[in-house]
Amino acid sequence: MLYGGYDHAIDKKGRLAIPFKLRVELGEAFMVCRGIFGKRCICIYPMKEWDKLVERIGSLPMSKSSVVKRFLYDGAFSVEFDSQGRILLPASLREYAGLETEAHIIGVDSNIEIWNKDTWGKENEQYTPEAIASIVNELEV
Repeated sequence: MLYGGYDHAIDKKGRLAIPFKLRVELGEAFMVCRGIFGKRCICIYPMKEWDKLVERIGSLPMSKSSVVKRFLYDGAFSVEFDSQGRILLPASLREYAGLETEAHIIGVDSNIEIWNKDTWGKENEQYTPEAIASIVNELEV
């Protein structure tokens, strides 16, 4: 399970260090792509989770799945860590997510999200304790 939030710098070459705990969970090869849930972030999927996502998208009607596949695959890259635990974020993905020098990395269960630090701050403002409580109440815990 991927979890935790981390702030990291992006170097001038577009490389981003991924925290060790998350690297262990990701494995050696994984996919980096645009976020597809209406958010301007980058997502990283372990290959097993990528395959599940692709299968779920394929279960949509063809008219919808082809649109999602074009969007997703056009900005998808197979990535590996360098010897220092960094990944190279392709320029097109950095531009999509507005990433320049600072990133916020979040483990979100089965994948990782990489956000522009300021964008994440604005996004996170809506997640008040009250807003979260109203969602959690639906669990009937």
